[in-house]
Amino acid sequence: MIIFPAIDLKDGQCVRLKLGDMEQATVFNDDPGAQAKAFQDQGFEWLHVVDLDGAFAGESKNGEAVDAILANTSNPVQLGGGIRTMEHIDNWLAKGVARVILGTVALRDPDLVKEACIKYPDRIAVGIDAKGGKVAVEGWAETSELTVIDLAKQFEDAGVAAIIYTDIDRDGVLKGLNIPSTLELANAVSIPVIASGGLADIKDIERLVEHDCDILEGAISGRALYDGRLDPDEALALIKKSREALS
Repeated sequence: MIIFPAIDLKDGQCVRLKLGDMEQATVFNDDPGAQAKAFQDQGFEWLHVVDLDGAFAGESKNGEAVDAILANTSNPVQLGGGIRTMEHIDNWLAKGVARVILGTVALRDPDLVKEACIKYPDRIAVGIDAKGGKVAVEGWAETSELTVIDLAKQFEDAGVAAIIYTDIDRDGVLKGLNIPSTLELANAVSIPVIASGGLADIKDIERLVEHDCDILEGAISGRALYDGRLDPDEALALIKKSREALS
């Protein structure tokens, strides 16, 4: 189980949205590089970064902020938001991003995802964001008729490193992770699944280390870490204890 601290970028700043609404953005840090270093210093092993402006624009809009993050942490970084072409993928992986997250393009052009997985084994993740169980794209501005599981199954044998599953109805509002839907997805495909959206406090971590969640690769935490509802030391100690019990 890995806890991925999140850095969501808007106008070069670290923000958190409420329910995916760009008009409901709270700025938590205006120095993304410093925030990346802070998460590493706290003991986190990975970093989850999303270019929010890029997700709406369809191309990178916070490149300088991502560069600053990469320069200030040695932790692997997974990056999403506006990555829609092979050129985008090439550029970010060449810059040192550990894996890119393909969201909108996974629905619009699944063949590109499969091609990228062949070209970059273990470095391509698929982001599946859902409203009411249906896949949402274009920075969550549009909802399709495709279900989460139906989309995920399209990549079953493609070599996708992970699926990041976000319940938009819980994102940024600290309602707690949607464990039942996340586990339903994880049990429907062989691809590792990362839970996202709503992680609120240590109770979510306690739930994640229960036996039925062993199938999950991890979970993303944003607002709960920024506003102090989730103590990094407590969360990481619980994860460490769980890992030791499994080994």
